[in-house]
Parts: sequence; C-alpha cells; structure tokens
Amino acid sequence: MKILVTGGTGYIGSHTCVELLDNGYEVVIIDNLSNSKRDVVDKIEKITNKKVTFYEGDCCDKNILTKIFKENEISAVIHFAGYKAVGESVLNPLKYYRNNLDSSITLLEVMNDFGVKKIVFSSSATVYGKPDKLPIKEDFPLSTTNPYGTTKLMIENILRDLYKSDNEWSIAILRYFNPIGAHKSGLIGENPNDIPNNLMPYIVKVATGQLECVNVFGNDYDTKDGTGVRDYIHVVDLAKGHIKAIEKIIKSSKVDAYNLGTGNGYSVLEIINTFKKVNNVDFKYKIVDRRPGDIDACYADPSYAKKELDWSALYGIEDMCKDSYNFVQKNK
Repeated sequence: MKILVTGGTGYIGSHTCVELLDNGYEVVIIDNLSNSKRDVVDKIEKITNKKVTFYEGDCCDKNILTKIFKENEISAVIHFAGYKAVGESVLNPLKYYRNNLDSSITLLEVMNDFGVKKIVFSSSATVYGKPDKLPIKEDFPLSTTNPYGTTKLMIENILRDLYKSDNEWSIAILRYFNPIGAHKSGLIGENPNDIPNNLMPYIVKVATGQLECVNVFGNDYDTKDGTGVRDYIHVVDLAKGHIKAIEKIIKSSKVDAYNLGTGNGYSVLEIINTFKKVNNVDFKYKIVDRRPGDIDACYADPSYAKKELDWSALYGIEDMCKDSYNFVQKNK
C-alpha cells in the first residue's frame, strides 16, 4: 500500500515516513524543502533500508500533485505540509492563510479527482484556543488565538464539510501537542533551516554553542513557575500515532479528531533543567517578554486516542531531551 506524505522531509513527516516503511507501507514524499533538506530522504532510506519516491514541489501546485497521482497508485495521504510558527503567523497572517489553506484545498481537489478519499491531517492543539479547564478533551469548544491555529481549524472544518458532502471520505484529524526529541539513530530530528521558533531546537543550538542564550518568553503565566506549560511528546510516539490513524481510516469511513499527547504538562524551565541534567551540559537562559498568541498551559487528555486508535505515548521527558541532544551532537 502506497502512502503519499506531504511535507515528508520535515520534522514530524520524516519520522512518520520511517514508521510507515518499518510497517510495510510504500512511501511517496512531496516537499518544497522550505524548512527541510533533501538529504533527509537519504537518511530515511538509511534507517529503514528501503527506497522512497521523492518529488520536490509545492502542494499549492496542482500540476505536480496531479503528476504524482498519475505516476503512483496512492491509497491514502498524510498531510503535513504547511507553515507552523505561531509567532510568525501573528506577524505575517496572509502568508499563513495563503499557503496553509491553498495547499490543503488543492491537495483535496486532486485526491477527489483520483478517487483517493483517505487522509490523515496534521492539526494542532492550538485549535482549542485558551481552554477553560485541563486536561483538554476532543469535544472541548474550538477557538484560536493566532493565525496558525486558525488555519488548522479552518482546514478541520473544510474536512468535516467534505465528509458531509461525500461519506466515502475517511478522515483522521490528529491534534498534536508539542513534539520534541529525535530518532534514536541520530540521523533525523528537528533541524529548521533558520533560527528556530520552537523551544527544543533553540535549546540544543544554545547548548552546542550555535546560539548564545535561550529566550524564555514570559515568567508571569498562571503556572507553577510562571513559565508556559505544554504537553511535550516524543516525535517517534507521534509518528507511531500516524500509523494507527492510517490503519483506522483504511478500515472505516468517517471523520474524527484525536489528541496526540502524553497527558502531562511540563514548564519551559522544567524542560531546560531536565535537558541540562540528563545531558550534563550548562547554558544560559533569560526571561523576555511574552509572545503574542501564547497561552498559560496546554496538555491533553489522550484517552480517546487510546480507545479508538489503540495508541498511547511511551517515551518520557528525559528520553526526549537525550534524543534531541544526541541528534545535534551527531549532526554538528
């Protein structure tokens, strides 16, 4: 069975490709390499000892998507492609609306043209906005605090409308919490092309001397130490969740959303201190102003994913910190 993975050389996409190949699926990747590198394909093949079909291109381009579906017998799609930085989306909302919506609608149109109606969508916990209580369940009210999250919620609504119009579609919406960590091999991990927007890749760049200091955005949140609390999940656990989602949509025809998180909340300072401890390194951090669009705390109730997908996270925060550092050490 052949799975098209959009954004497949990115951080979560690359780890999911490894899990797909290890579970006997064939993989076709499309990626425009705007936030990843071409050699990730070689690393995926090295880890799995299996070949990947790769197309360099953009999901907003209907011609290349049509070419992919003509040249490959695609059974289902996992859709990662999209811009993902909360702060940048606040500063440049049109960039996010244009890219994230256009790429998704174009992909869905081509899938429909070829009768491929099974998709796993990479959504986000940002669709819950600022929740009234924790942990977060899938049936909580949906709202957003930034344009990135708004694009994710709009695409979720598009997918639900698509299913209402045609019940042959089978759609799994995966709401990620905060992926960190890297593959145990150290070959793939989070390696953004520019200065990182996310906490863990920023920490490792400071820990390895590539950047001077970790900026902690606010210490006056309503949390145990004043810094933002998030549900950090190992990227390999997250990737395995996509395998379970593919198994689900192959067997059924419905649309449903699932939280992929650990159910535990860790503060920014807890992540920094755990990273220092498990990797025996020291580095500087400083408190700076809050970022627009950020919320106090966010962590999942992952019990629905356990019940419906037979999935749960296995790795702890120390594994996430060790594997993140191992990746950077091996890829200096």
